[in-house]
Amino acid sequence: MTDASAAPGRIAYLGPPGTFTEQAAVLFAGDNARSEFVPYSSITASAEAVAHSEADVAVVPFENSLAGAVGETHDLIIHQLDLYIRDELVIPIEHCLIVAPGADISDIQVIYSHPQALGQCQRYLNRRFPDARTEATLSTAQAVARAVELGDHVAAIAPRRAAQLHEAQIIEFGIEDDHRNATRFVVLDHEDHEPTGDDRSTILFSTANRPGALLRVLQHFADADINLTRIESRPARERLGTYLFLIDCDGHRTDPALANALEHMEPDLERLRIIGSYPKAPRP
Repeated sequence: MTDASAAPGRIAYLGPPGTFTEQAAVLFAGDNARSEFVPYSSITASAEAVAHSEADVAVVPFENSLAGAVGETHDLIIHQLDLYIRDELVIPIEHCLIVAPGADISDIQVIYSHPQALGQCQRYLNRRFPDARTEATLSTAQAVARAVELGDHVAAIAPRRAAQLHEAQIIEFGIEDDHRNATRFVVLDHEDHEPTGDDRSTILFSTANRPGALLRVLQHFADADINLTRIESRPARERLGTYLFLIDCDGHRTDPALANALEHMEPDLERLRIIGSYPKAPRP
């Protein structure tokens, strides 16, 4: 992660306050007192704030260890906005059952949360509240606000920070079905990060339409002893059956090995864009 002293002033994120994305934004800013956290109503809106110079950077969810890629973020950086990844952060996801102060857990009839959070706690809900109804909200933080507003018979699933912000009561911690659950966030900016010696790069490409083209492209990484940590295909939005490939690999785009591999694979490529090189974040 970037040195806290280098963190920008205005940091856009998916709000409202109390979301996991805000937690990632706070972690990115570190001890930088001049950072201002600006919530937006969607991932797209927070990224567009950077594109339109309303914010310095945007912190957005990129992938989840259970649910996979965040499609909205991927489509933004592939098809819509000319922004780069300059940092990444990985946050363990802990969900809590939250109610209004004084509410009785035995009276809960409705449980609010973001659809992803509800899905990540499904076995817990089936076991503890088999008769309760679940209702989707735009964010986990909004779910807590709803629970506090409605009072008895209502609960929310959200991070503990949301409970603190709304002065709500946490009934149970760590209710997620899989405690290995973690989300990777990326920081979008107009440029990426300078080399640190322990970096990752995200690269977008499409291959020529001939047999073995993708194999030859991937072989260049293997020949250069470059580790691929993720590969994702996304629709090219041109015609059915055409795809773009988004990969993460070890190394910075300026490293001789990676730069040489990219140069040698060009005959098999129709499109190549480096989405960013940035410091690796530690995995929990």
